[in-house]
Amino acid sequence: MPEWISLVLFGVVFGMLLFGFPVAFTLGGVSLIFGYFTFGLNFFQLLPLRIWGTMTNYVLIAVPLFVYMGLMLEKSGLAEELLETMALLFGRMRGGLAISVVVVGAVLAASTGIVGATVVTMGLLSLPTMLKRGYTPELATGTICASGTLGQIIPPSIVLVLLGSIMNISIGDMFMGAVIPGLVLVGLYIVWILVIAFLRPKSAPAMPADELAAFKGKAMIKRVVRAFLLPFFLILAVLGSIFAGIASPTEAAAVGALGATGLTVWQKKFNLNTLREVMKGTTILTCMVFVLLVGATAFGLVFRGLSGDRYITHLILESEMGPHMFLFVVMLVIFIAGFFIDFIEITFIIVPVVTPIFQHLGVDLLWVGILIAMNLQTSFLTPPFGFSLFYLKGVAPPEVTTGHIYRGIIPFIAIQLIGLFVVIVWPEAVTWLPKVMSAGH
Repeated sequence: MPEWISLVLFGVVFGMLLFGFPVAFTLGGVSLIFGYFTFGLNFFQLLPLRIWGTMTNYVLIAVPLFVYMGLMLEKSGLAEELLETMALLFGRMRGGLAISVVVVGAVLAASTGIVGATVVTMGLLSLPTMLKRGYTPELATGTICASGTLGQIIPPSIVLVLLGSIMNISIGDMFMGAVIPGLVLVGLYIVWILVIAFLRPKSAPAMPADELAAFKGKAMIKRVVRAFLLPFFLILAVLGSIFAGIASPTEAAAVGALGATGLTVWQKKFNLNTLREVMKGTTILTCMVFVLLVGATAFGLVFRGLSGDRYITHLILESEMGPHMFLFVVMLVIFIAGFFIDFIEITFIIVPVVTPIFQHLGVDLLWVGILIAMNLQTSFLTPPFGFSLFYLKGVAPPEVTTGHIYRGIIPFIAIQLIGLFVVIVWPEAVTWLPKVMSAGH
């Protein structure tokens, strides 16, 4: 069987996606047609076994549980309390409000992992306040979009679960490997805001003294403890149990789902309507991911059946492309693809093709997995199809234009790329924590 047919398959799928065809049905439909014409009816005996194997994957049960946890936390009102408290805590310094948005984005990322929910919540709560305080629309929108996407890299992230299952890496290791890169990004965002506040004080002013007057003494301590303790407890229950080796990611996701429900009850926001909305949202998101998984399974079966993975490996080895050059090409392709297609689509189309090549070249797959996750995070920010930009535009006041959002996000895309470069140059940022934790067990 000519291996070049596998490249035609890849090209047809990618081309149809660029023309706007639905991903799941494009992946599945094109693969079924190619499978029938190249392998005959035998293909349809093998495919159901592969799909069954995917659907019964214990690790992937974590996906609906983490989605449920994120959506339930959004309903709990904890995000509002966190934002208000952080704004008052950092309000005395220039750029303090923007820094509070970054910190809250990181905390929400570690407790929800749902980008859309985080961006919408912070857009509704903090964007009007930032504009009223005299922040430029560009800095305000850029900070909110970038902070909202931290849920892609800071665990527990659904992207990390999917990447781990596709690349056959322990989800616990993926979570541990992502901690330091996630914190590096948070640090870089804060440094940028401080630089802007220093160079252009009027674009990031401090909060008025009269608003901060009531926020001191015992009242301040009580409010900070209340706002931080509940999300911290949930993060500790989920990530702590995984890192300590007490629970698998799937078991920890179940703990998180139960914990998020408990926090919503504690906040007196739990009712039948909330439960119905959360379960409906969870079902829709989970169905989308798993229908994509079925399409990706069909695509992978045909692609490997045509020896596409071996053919591409052969081409790369023939071209004498070294591991670093190949990594650069893959990162560039993922970054450019992020302008046009969604992160889930990139995960299911590109990652299964490049993983065997990285294995053959002897590259650490955990390190590559985290680099891909960081790169996919950038796809949420890049125009024209950056989802964070759409989420924010949907809830932004009328005076905030699409141009403001696009201009505001450019520095943060540059920061993402700097963060990516830091992790490429310093692989220990990814590998150190998993090694320390595995040595401790």
